[in-house]
Parts: sequence; structure tokens; C-alpha cells
Amino acid sequence: MHHPSGPWANKNTVHIVGAGFAGLSAACFMAKAGWSVTVFEKLDCPGGRARNLKTGGFTFDMGPSWYWMPDVFERFFAEFGKTTEDFYKLKRLDPSYRVYWKDDFTDIPAGPVPVVDLFETIEPGSGVRLLKFLRDAGIKYREGMKMAYQPSLSVGEFFSMRMLRSAMGLNLFSSIQKYIHQSFTNPKLRMLLEFPSLFLGALPAQTPALYSLMNYADIVLGTWYPKGGLSRVAESMYELALSLGVNFNFNEPVSSLKIDAGEIRNIVTDQGEYEAEMVISAADYQFTETLLPVKYQSYSAGYWDQRKMAPSCLLYYIGLNKKIPQLQHHTLFFDESFDAHGHEIYEDPQWPHKPLFYMSAPSVSDSSVAPPGCENIFLLIPVSAGLEGDTEELREKYFQLVMDRLENRMGESIRDAVIVKKTFAINDFKEVYNAYKGNAYGLANTLGQTAFLKPRCRSKKVNNLFYCGQLTVPGPGVPPALISGEIVALEVLKTNPEKKPDYDFNLS
Repeated sequence: MHHPSGPWANKNTVHIVGAGFAGLSAACFMAKAGWSVTVFEKLDCPGGRARNLKTGGFTFDMGPSWYWMPDVFERFFAEFGKTTEDFYKLKRLDPSYRVYWKDDFTDIPAGPVPVVDLFETIEPGSGVRLLKFLRDAGIKYREGMKMAYQPSLSVGEFFSMRMLRSAMGLNLFSSIQKYIHQSFTNPKLRMLLEFPSLFLGALPAQTPALYSLMNYADIVLGTWYPKGGLSRVAESMYELALSLGVNFNFNEPVSSLKIDAGEIRNIVTDQGEYEAEMVISAADYQFTETLLPVKYQSYSAGYWDQRKMAPSCLLYYIGLNKKIPQLQHHTLFFDESFDAHGHEIYEDPQWPHKPLFYMSAPSVSDSSVAPPGCENIFLLIPVSAGLEGDTEELREKYFQLVMDRLENRMGESIRDAVIVKKTFAINDFKEVYNAYKGNAYGLANTLGQTAFLKPRCRSKKVNNLFYCGQLTVPGPGVPPALISGEIVALEVLKTNPEKKPDYDFNLS
């Protein structure tokens, strides 16, 4: 719906840029509050990084493939009188995932009791220490979630939450690597506990120990799978948004934001101009800033250049014309992760020589994502954001390297069974998602980029511009994206007290 330029014709309206998880969340909450909501999306479908690729009878999740923190998803749908079961069916995976080491592998069972038993078999005495570690992680999870639902517009929020007074108890100022190494000596156990922090985009030595809350999410809350894949979650949120009256303009990227007297007056796309009352950008934060005149940008080019970005990825979507009996749903390949002394290896920020990699095979759990007798495989190699040289030749080089290791572990040929093969990497993240430096996960969750030290969810210089998504609070990941949309919606409503609904979002 186009509106002629000029004085605002529509009060009580909000325009949202981007239909990823954060944008969908914000759209639902704004519509629930009675606002007229229009979402502009560059692509032809909702989901952003969580869209799917359908080809040759296969359905590939193009981005997120782990379903952790199920409480966040339940909480989101509950705000609208729904449950996840109204939209998709969940299955708890057991084992949660498999980890390949140099000479063997470990299956991580579902539930804390069997994981404690597993630890005990690997390092006697570590089971008791893991129980204490998980109790502390549970406290961090509960406190961390309170922190996650704050807009982080000032340090005062955390004084009110007594977060700073409990910072030492939460190990906010220690690294998760140091925290883990104090309790566990076996290098495999250390790696198992450090790996969830890699979802946060920083090395364990740079990640605050607060984020052992991720171990609680992993071991206690569990690894789940929504039938149809993570893209089904995005589709469910889209269906919910439609039921709430949200309008979606797909295939319509925003090209500029026109400012007058410190406020956005018009949103410009290749299909026209739209009058704006309130604007929420769920697109890449840095990209959105480039749509503004320089004097209205909250953060300079130098600021962004100095941020520590979470990794980018080399992604491969592979369809096989046969079944591989040895496959697990989730598999981590840490087979090149240790030196001769058993110390973890984290390569320098260049193209890695012996990369860690991750494989998801959802066809193990879900027959709907592959033709009968076939396997659906997703491969992910983390690489630093901003690297040059993302060529087809390089992608093929890494594909062959990974295939060598994968075939060795599976004990059979895989390359000759490939009937679908698509790739996605740094250049695609830049082109398709306008991702700064081609990042895949936003900002790394280092101490200096946590909470109120992240880019603000409200523009410093444009009165009616707000941000959500992985470059602002609470950070990278699918559950944080859902939370981010809720946070920003509440902040928009605070600016219009007369339009605030007669309920408050449940922040308990």
C-alpha cells in the first residue's frame, strides 16, 4: 500500500525492514498492540537467513539448524495465545549430537544424568563437578534471560537488576575457557563444554563465563528438531503475523530513508515511497545506517570497522541418492582440533588449513526433507568475517577437504552419490543479506560487546528509528532474535503512551 509523499496520512503505523526472525517477532508484537504493520523484505519469502532452499525434491534449511532454548519459542507463541504445537511438531534428539575426535567419537546423550555419567567415564570425578557446573549454569541462564529481555539503553538497567552486584558470582569478568579449565582437565571434556560458546561468535578465551548458560541450554534444556526444519519456525511466525493483520511487501528492498527534522518521513523502495510514522529495521544494522544521511548515522564507519564480528561460513547444501547408516542428525568434526600435547587448536583469522566443521543431516529425523532413499546434508565451515578470496575454486577446495574427512569417518564413498550441490559463503552473505563483512552471526559476544555495549536498539539521532536483530541486543542466535523483536516493539510503544495497549509483555 503506497502513500503519497507529504504530511503523515497514517498515524499509529509502523514499517519494518526485513522479515527474518527479529522482524517477524517485532511485526507480531506491534500488530498485537493494535498498530498497522507493513514489512518490507528484499527476498521473495519470509525467514531471512532461516529461509529454505527447495530443489530436486530436497528441502534445505539455508541457515540456522539448531533448536535450542525451547522455552523462548514457547514464550513467544504464548504471548499470542498459541503454542508451538499449533504450528509444528518438536522432537528431542537423542543423541543430541555426535562429536568426532582424532581417533574415535562421542555421542552426547539427551538429559543431564546420562551426560554426567558420560563425563565420569571419560574423567573420573568430573561427573560431580559437572553437576555443580550445571547448577551454576542454571543460575546464569535464569539471570542471563532477565538480562536478555532488557533493551540495554543504559547501564542503569543492570543496577536495577542487581546484575553488576552479582557479576562476580556470574563470572561476567572471567572467560568461559578459564572457568571450564578450572574444573575439567580432559581436553575432550573441555572442548565439549567450550563448543556452545562458538555459537556466540567469539573464541572461548574471549567469551565471558556468564555464557556457560549455553551449556545449561545444551545439556539440560536439550537439542530439539521442528519437523520441516528451522525454516518451518519462520513460516509459523509468518502465518501468525498474517493472522494478526501484518502486511508483507516481498521483493521490495528499501533503498533509502528520507529524513526531515530528525525523523524519517519517507521510506523509499524501487516501487515507490511510503510515509513513515515509526520505523523498525531488522535488516543488518550497519547496512541500515548507510540508508541514512551521514549526519544521522548513530555509528561511524570507523566504529563498525573496530567491532569484533562473529564468523562467516562456507555452507554446502548436499543431496545424496542413497542412505548413509552412520549419519547422526547433528555432527561436529573436531578431529583436527588438538595438537600433539592435547591442547585445543583455534586457527588464526585467515582461511583455515584444517577447519572444524559441522554437519546436519535432518533426513535422519525427518523423511519430508529428502526424497525416499536419499539423504539431506548441510555442511558448515566457520571462517572469519571479512576475508577476501571467496571464489568457486576455494569453495570446491574446502568441499573436497571436508569430503575426505567425512568419507573416512563414514567408511564409504559419498561424493559419487551427490545429486544436488549448492554453496553459500561470504560473498553471498554480503549480496543476499547485506551482511557487514559477510558475517553470518552478527557481533561476537565478547565482554566489550555485551548488553549496553552493543549498538543501541534505538537510533541516537533519528527519533522514530529503532533496530532489532543480531547486531543489537541481545545478540546472535535464533532465540535472541525472537527476544530482540519483542524488546524493540515495547520500546516503540513506550514512545507513544496513548497508543500503548492495556497489557504489558510478560517479562518474568
